[in-house]
Amino acid sequence: MAVTETTIRFATADDAQVIHVFIQGLAEYEREPDAVRATPSSIKAQLQLQRPPFECLLAESDGEVRGFALFFHNYSTWRGKQGIYLEDLYVPDQYRGSGIGKLLLSTLARIAQNRGCSRLEWQVLDWNQPAIDFYENLGAKVMNGWLPCRLQGPELSALAAEGATVT
Repeated sequence: MAVTETTIRFATADDAQVIHVFIQGLAEYEREPDAVRATPSSIKAQLQLQRPPFECLLAESDGEVRGFALFFHNYSTWRGKQGIYLEDLYVPDQYRGSGIGKLLLSTLARIAQNRGCSRLEWQVLDWNQPAIDFYENLGAKVMNGWLPCRLQGPELSALAAEGATVT
């Protein structure tokens, strides 16, 4: 399969099931198969909002969706511009190496430029050397020295209990 046979389109609420399948596939690849809480119905409901919390690109070949890139806008205070944060990029194993991942990322880079974004960023697991190599071959810089931080569950609730009410 050549990249020229692949088309990229924005996902709609009708694509919620396939998006969920890809999210679950990515979770399994990243060794967290039980971590997914999103459902096809929650994804569909979010995509039907006037301002959905995310956008998603789908790569199609021969009438079949073969990969996705789920993203949303963030903001750089230093640059004074919005950016795009790529939350998930996934191409099922049987389609890897066909150019779909590169086409999704290059399309997302074009969207970022067209929207005046100053950067496109994402995270990669430190053990995922094939992905690191892929990203570096595209010109991406792995940001050594930056560590992701996360609050969720009881820790998020505990810290929120100490917060002030915003007026």
